[in-house]
Amino acid sequence: MSMKLAGMTSALALAAAAPVLAETSFNRIATFATTANMAAGEDTSRPTSAEIVSVSEDGLTLIYTDSPLGVVGLIDITDPEAPKPLGTIAMGGEPTTAVIAGARAYVAVNTSESYTAPSGKLVTVDLESRKEVASCDLGGQPDSVAKAPDGSFLAIAIENERDEEVNDGALPQMPAGFLVKLPLTEAGADCAALERIDLTGLAAIAPEDPEPEFVSVNEAGDIAVTLQENNEVVIVAADGTISHFPAGTVDLDGIDTKKDGRLSFTDRQEGRLREPDGIKWIGTDHLATANEGDWNGGARGWTIFSRDGQVVWEAGASLERAIAAIGHYPEHRSKSKGVEVESVEVASFGGTPLAFVASERASVVAVYDLTDPSAPRLLQILPSGISPEGVVAIPGRDLLVTANEADLREDGGAPAHVMIYRRGEGPAAYPTLTSEGSDPLIGWGALSALAADARTPGQLWAVSDSVYSMAPTIYRIDATATPARITEAIPVTRMGQPAQKLDLEGIATDGEGGFWLASEGNSAKLVPHAIYHVDGKGRIDEEIPFPAELLAGETRFGLEGIAKVGDVLWMAVQREWKDDPKGQVKLLAYDLGDESWGAVRYPLDAPAEGAWMGLSELTVHGDWAWLIERDNRVADAGAAKRLTRVALSDLKPAPLGSELPLVKKEVVRDLVPDLQRLNGYVPDKVEGFAIDAAGTGYFVTDNDGTDDASGETLFWSVDQLPE
Repeated sequence: MSMKLAGMTSALALAAAAPVLAETSFNRIATFATTANMAAGEDTSRPTSAEIVSVSEDGLTLIYTDSPLGVVGLIDITDPEAPKPLGTIAMGGEPTTAVIAGARAYVAVNTSESYTAPSGKLVTVDLESRKEVASCDLGGQPDSVAKAPDGSFLAIAIENERDEEVNDGALPQMPAGFLVKLPLTEAGADCAALERIDLTGLAAIAPEDPEPEFVSVNEAGDIAVTLQENNEVVIVAADGTISHFPAGTVDLDGIDTKKDGRLSFTDRQEGRLREPDGIKWIGTDHLATANEGDWNGGARGWTIFSRDGQVVWEAGASLERAIAAIGHYPEHRSKSKGVEVESVEVASFGGTPLAFVASERASVVAVYDLTDPSAPRLLQILPSGISPEGVVAIPGRDLLVTANEADLREDGGAPAHVMIYRRGEGPAAYPTLTSEGSDPLIGWGALSALAADARTPGQLWAVSDSVYSMAPTIYRIDATATPARITEAIPVTRMGQPAQKLDLEGIATDGEGGFWLASEGNSAKLVPHAIYHVDGKGRIDEEIPFPAELLAGETRFGLEGIAKVGDVLWMAVQREWKDDPKGQVKLLAYDLGDESWGAVRYPLDAPAEGAWMGLSELTVHGDWAWLIERDNRVADAGAAKRLTRVALSDLKPAPLGSELPLVKKEVVRDLVPDLQRLNGYVPDKVEGFAIDAAGTGYFVTDNDGTDDASGETLFWSVDQLPE
């Protein structure tokens, strides 16, 4: 059985016809969970994080900050495809940024007792002994640290951040922040020569209370620093001269500004404060800022300035819209700051200057060609872990690294991760599915089921689930394209309005241009368990509710998948209901002719301790009903993701309330290796499977609409299936 990811093309075929300059791209080669750095016997259930990441001068060792544990973590990337844990080092406070110079690591540590009495230190760590060897009092709460390219000094932003619970977070809130310039010598940090640089009186917004956020140092020794809440950029030249300029505002067109359960990129914001977070020099004459926003702003993109403050180029809404096209748009953040571009890295690879722009809420990193700073060109968007905070380029080894801060294990999600990418010849492996080129822009995500066109190979249909509760949608997919393309979005409507109270988890074609849809109910949210028929334009023309004898055993976990066999609709129930034996779930049958209900039972594999097993798709092809059976675990704990099948001849439903026959299943494919092909962590929700007219099988994962998830959607195909 052969398998391919829909985002890949044949590298051999490309090479045979390629010009002298081969296509190059970044692709992920490894994922490292922060839990792997814990020593034997440590409580690995404790929350961790990977926030800011830096690299040693030889490019072989990574260091990242982990504020929940109060440590820095070290990773050996001598073999970047197989990163090895080097353990953690306690910092005696909350580490914010760590950089490596020579054989030492310099770690900024927040030791503040309160917002009004901030404090911090710079800890020097000998990397060979892994011991703290020195410490400097910084006089306030540090945030970002940057090393001069020649290694002569460190620049440290002392933020002295505000308390967002006081006066609605408004400035000023004293004490003021400032900038530290700290010389480095062969003996280490020269604490006695620490220079405190006053930044008050510069910004138009709360000039008495600057809150420096991020710093960058260029080859000439000039320091650039963002005052995020003050919407200001300050440059401290190598000779000590200070200049500054406001980050200004931007008008945004074609964005989604409402948290309303729908994707609608038709809104506008005027005069949006940039409020930049990350900043990086592009040479010595230009600066790139990541405009995350914090207080009253956030421009959803990034900007290139000249060093005198002129806007050379502005992303506007272009990056956010490109992110939406690959399914990563965080609709739940629409009302505030959308994708929240937080950090930026700049480096040259193979002679080409590149910018790497990280979106915290979309969990991606965009790669731009900076050959012309006045016209950056978007090359690709990389999937990252959840909430990328730090990015470091290692051009000497053709590597890129992201640190992803969110640890969601308490809610059943993934731990924090460091991810490694390599630049090389060949196409980008991601995205595997996109709506790029659609006009108007088709936003999508949370794909929960697939169906195949009976006549046209490579034409599929998908639906979105309750993440977009106000705009349930059917999507047409052209799987013959690379990556696969979403070419049409059909809204599901009732009486001319978007249908509500639906949680679509199954789709089947009706053979006449319409569809049958399965909705997973939830009584607590007044969402009924039901089947719906829609015409080719998505208009609901029939609703079939569950009968009372079925609803008597109801739980939250209802229908997952639907298929039509003659005049009978078959549906999978995800988990056991109250009237099911443990480890058995119902496959429901509804006869469209006599409107009768029946069922059989399906045997689930036993779950791992603390997990559950269930079904998440049902489709019919040939003589078989094909199902996806999976656990609810992610990453290393996500061990059970399988394609199974049941012979149609065994699907002999008995009436509800009677003794239901137990069918036999066959495990056809372990899907975990498929889910690891892009070298990320294993997602929990493989929710779509369909077999097209040519016999090719297609799978898709549900990205949960990028809500407490990375947003990564995997769409792939299997060329051959057993008879």
